[in-house]
Amino acid sequence: MSGTVVIVGSLNMDLVVRAPRHPQPGETIIGSDFQTFPGGKGANQAVAVARLGGRVRMIGRVGQDAFGEALLATVARDGVDTTFIRRDPEAPTGVALITLDAAGQNTIVVASGANWRVSAQDVQAAEAAFEGADVLLMQLECPLDAVEAATDLAHRYGLRVVLNPAPARELPATLLARVDYLLPNQHELTLLAGGETDREAAIRAVQAMGARHLVVTLGEEGALLALNGQREHLPAYKVTVVDTVAAGDAFAGAFALALAEGKSVREAAIWGNAAGAIAVTRPGAQPSMPRRDELLQFLAERGQA
Repeated sequence: MSGTVVIVGSLNMDLVVRAPRHPQPGETIIGSDFQTFPGGKGANQAVAVARLGGRVRMIGRVGQDAFGEALLATVARDGVDTTFIRRDPEAPTGVALITLDAAGQNTIVVASGANWRVSAQDVQAAEAAFEGADVLLMQLECPLDAVEAATDLAHRYGLRVVLNPAPARELPATLLARVDYLLPNQHELTLLAGGETDREAAIRAVQAMGARHLVVTLGEEGALLALNGQREHLPAYKVTVVDTVAAGDAFAGAFALALAEGKSVREAAIWGNAAGAIAVTRPGAQPSMPRRDELLQFLAERGQA
């Protein structure tokens, strides 16, 4: 396998403020520092793949503005192929408004901007991105018709399909049935299952909708593999948490690349767990993504190389 991942997803500029806690509705509190970081789930996952040594081609949109220019330059510098990222003449680049509390836990509001104009036509025009690739990785910060068009092309070219259903929304059974690996967190799993809070019941409900294989990310609890009727819990690694904003994206990128390199699903989830653990120890989304030597050393130190 070539270790090549196609990503259809979002690019945002993250506007981050730190505060002692999250404010209540109607409340104003004083934060500490403010920073901007390149982000967007799609771009974060693309950088995660690239820093781990994978080849990654990204399909998406940014505005014709300063944020868009900066985001393109940043992902390109990390080795992401930006050939298929369009500059939208009408919509602004997406932004994410992020509040981090003293424990590093976040709340996020996204103004999608150009991301919400990524279309099925954009994906079809980028068909060349799928040639010779191994895995398609997607999220839900772009319109569903683009996700479905990408899934069509992935099946045509023999790519495995990984969907990180974030932010969670109702998904058609026809799409779920064509996803090889669904990567929700606990909150997304509950929403996909119609509000079911029992984890096992939620997994069964989502699988009954058509999803075959689930890898549920559980934050400080690690990850749960639900494959072929079997369950395996992979515990989290103990680290000092600074910023959790990109933990899920680090997991998804590492998981997708490991699959693209021919590793098993279990090995891919171990890579994802490790990448997420490293990412939460430093601030920012893309700046927190580990490089391959860091990940391999992290695993070696824990007897999992």
